[in-house]
Amino acid sequence: MAHQIAVFAENKPGRLGQVTRILAEAGVNIRAMTIADSGQYGVIKLLVDKPGIATGAFKSAGMAASQTEVLAILMDDQPGGLYRVASALESARINISDAYGFIVESKQQAVLVLDTDDAVQVLSLVSGLGLRTLTDDELYGL
Repeated sequence: MAHQIAVFAENKPGRLGQVTRILAEAGVNIRAMTIADSGQYGVIKLLVDKPGIATGAFKSAGMAASQTEVLAILMDDQPGGLYRVASALESARINISDAYGFIVESKQQAVLVLDTDDAVQVLSLVSGLGLRTLTDDELYGL
């Protein structure tokens, strides 16, 4: 499974710069990122090539950060690809608590990053669809 970093930051100018400076100084490369605004604070979620180093760097800088496991599902980048996975999860009554995706243009594929309440069942469903999840090394090497 892949590892996602969540950084909790005050919602004000310069915070993204601070987060990216910390990663740059630690030699960590960002693969994907989302920002969720919740008023005065936000959550910056990151897929990075060195999650352990990133988490340690944030904590050393006094920032609240956590590392969680997520599924990174590799699929063809074509119409209906996401629907195929979403409908299988719906049929199995699996809730998606967080998701985002990105394309790997050079390979004409997409990666769906999921946080669900039943990763084991999702792995089985993904396999049944003829898809697979990426290992840490595969994901961070994109």
